[in-house]
Amino acid sequence: MPPVSAPFASRYAHQYLVATTDHVASSVATSVLDKGGNAVDAAIACAAALSVVAQHQCGMGGDAFVLVHEPSGVVHALDAAGRAGSGANPDRARSEGLSRLPLRLDVRSATVPGAVAGWVALHERFGSWDFSDLLAPAIELAESGFVASPTLARDVRNVLGIDKHPEFASVRKPGDPIQRPGIARVLRETAAGGLSGFYQGSFAEGLLELGQGEFRTDDLAGANATWVPPLHLEAFGSTLWTMPPVSQGYLILAAAFIADQLDVPTDPSDPLWAHLLMEASRLAGMDRNAVLYEGASGESLLDADQLTERAQRIDPSRRSEVTDHAREGDTNYFAIVDKEGYSVSFVHSNAHGFGSHLVVPATGIFLHNRGIGFSLKPGHPAEYRPGSKPPHTLSPIMATDSRGQLQVVTGTMGADSQPQVLLQLLHRLLVVGEDPATALAAGRWYLGGPDGEHAPFDTWDVPGSANVQLEGQCPPAWTDGLSERGHDVRAAESFGVLAGYAQAIVRTEDALVGSSDPRAWSGSTIGR
Repeated sequence: MPPVSAPFASRYAHQYLVATTDHVASSVATSVLDKGGNAVDAAIACAAALSVVAQHQCGMGGDAFVLVHEPSGVVHALDAAGRAGSGANPDRARSEGLSRLPLRLDVRSATVPGAVAGWVALHERFGSWDFSDLLAPAIELAESGFVASPTLARDVRNVLGIDKHPEFASVRKPGDPIQRPGIARVLRETAAGGLSGFYQGSFAEGLLELGQGEFRTDDLAGANATWVPPLHLEAFGSTLWTMPPVSQGYLILAAAFIADQLDVPTDPSDPLWAHLLMEASRLAGMDRNAVLYEGASGESLLDADQLTERAQRIDPSRRSEVTDHAREGDTNYFAIVDKEGYSVSFVHSNAHGFGSHLVVPATGIFLHNRGIGFSLKPGHPAEYRPGSKPPHTLSPIMATDSRGQLQVVTGTMGADSQPQVLLQLLHRLLVVGEDPATALAAGRWYLGGPDGEHAPFDTWDVPGSANVQLEGQCPPAWTDGLSERGHDVRAAESFGVLAGYAQAIVRTEDALVGSSDPRAWSGSTIGR
C-alpha cells in the first residue's frame, strides 16, 4: 500500500502511523519505522528533526513530557523538564520591582533545558537503534539545509523579527533555504556522547557564558529526565492518562470527570455543548495557580469528592461565578503508533515564540522561557528558587479501553489553552464518535486572560474574569448561546494559533486513523 500523507489520513488498516506538525519530521519518523525501528526510536528521530526545522516551537533549548504506551497496556510517563540554576535569586528579582520573570531576553526565565535528557532516557529504556543513527537525519537537515515552513517563516517575521538574528537571515518567505551549522555541531556532540555530549559540551559552555552566574557546571552535569507514575482517571467511557505535576495535564482529567457528571449534548453545534465543557474547564482550573507546583499531589488534585462538588456548581443556563482562587504559546506535539502496538504521545516546547529570544553562543540554539511559570510571591510553592521546576503547560494525553488497549493518542500546543482544546477533542473522539480529521478541523473555544505579552499564560491569574475566544469557523449558534449564558464572548481568527496545533491517532477494531491539525499549515500524517 502506498503511504497516505495528508493533513488528513484516510481510514486504512495502517500498520503504523505518524502525525506531526511538519512534513519533514513526519517523513523522518516514518523512515525509521519503515526500517524496523519502534515508535520510541521514531519519536527520538522526530524530536531531533523538529529541533532543527521547527525552532520557533521547540528545540534542544526547551523541555519535553512524554507518554509511552506498551502493547501490554502499561503506560509510562517521562518528565524531561529542567530546573532553575543555582544562581536563581527571587529576592534580587523582587528588588528590581519584578512581579514575575521577564518574558524575553532575560536568562532567568530559562531553566536548564531538559529535552535532550528526555531523548537519552527514552533511548535507554525503549530504544532499539543506535542513538547516533536516530540523530543522523537531524544532523543532515542542519548541515545540508532545509526550506522554511509557512509557520516558521511567519514567526521569523512576526515574532522574532527579520534581521534580528543571523540564524534566520535567509528567511523572508516560506520555501527559503536555511542551514544550521551550530545545531549540527551540537547534535554531533550529543550523538557521540549522549548526556555528557550535550550537557558538558559546547552547548554547556555557551549556556554558562550566557547565564553569567545563573547556571553552574553542576547544574548542567546533573541534568536528567525522570520516569514518573502517570496520572489516570476514568471519564468518557475510557481511562485517560497524562503527566503528573508539574504538568497541568491534571486539568484535562479533572475537566473530563466534571463533564461526565453533566448532561453534555452529543451535538457539538449545540451551544450547550460548548457551555458545559467550558464550565467544566473553568471549575477544574479556577485554583490552578495556587495548587500546581513541583511536588503537588496529582491524586489530590483529582479527588472525586472535590470534582463532584465542582460539577454540582455548574448551571446549564448560566455561567458560574468563580471566586475561590489564590491568584502565544509555542509548543510542538506529535503522536506515533508502531506496528507492534507501542504508542508515543510527545510534547516539547520553547514555551513562547522562540522562547526567550536568547541564543546560546556558538550553537544557534534558542533558549526557552519556561521560567515565566515561576511565582515571585514569597513563600509560594512554585517560587523561583535554585533547583526548582516551574509549573508547565505541556499536557500529553492518551486514552485506553477497559483492557488497557490504546484508543486515542493526542496532544496540542497552545499554552494555557491546551487542556481546553484536548477536552473538546476527547469528547468529540470518544463520546461524539467523530473521526480525527473532523474533530481536529472543527471550530474551538478557548479561555482568554488579560491582554499583554504574557497573555497565553495568564488565563488563570483572575479565573472569574476569563473571556471566551471563539474561532471564526465555530458554529454560529455558539456566539448568542454563550452570550445569553453570561459569557464574555470574543471573536478569534479562524484556525488560530492559540486554538492549538493538535495531532490525533485513534485505534479502532481494524484500523489506525490519524490526522494533523490544519492550523499547522505544514502538518503531515503518514501511514503504512
